[in-house]
Amino acid sequence: MKTTKPKVPTRDVFTTICKTDIGVEVLKEYIFHPTRKWRFDYAIPTHKIALEVEGGVWTKGRHTSPKGFLGDIEKYNAGTLLGWRIFRVTPDELYKTKTVNLIKQAILA
Repeated sequence: MKTTKPKVPTRDVFTTICKTDIGVEVLKEYIFHPTRKWRFDYAIPTHKIALEVEGGVWTKGRHTSPKGFLGDIEKYNAGTLLGWRIFRVTPDELYKTKTVNLIKQAILA
C-alpha cells in the first residue's frame, strides 16, 4: 500500500515578498474547492484573496485557448461563489510593486 505525505506549502519569491512587505502568509497552489481539485496560483485564505497568474497571453498558451478560457471561467465563478476575491495578473506583473499594492488594498477593503 502506497502512502502519500501531506503536501507542504511551497515557498517562492512572491510568497516571501508578501510575508516580508505585507506581513501575510500567502500559499502557493492552494486547493480552494471542497470537491474539485482546483487550485489558486496564490491564496491568502484568512482574507479569501486569490491571485491567478495568467500565462501565455502572447504565446497562445492554455489560458487563451477556448477550452482553457472556458475552464478558467468555471473555476473563477466557483471561487467567487465560495466568497473568494480573485485577482488576475500576468507573469511579468507578479513581482511588481503594483501587484503587492493590489494585495495590500484588497486586505484593507
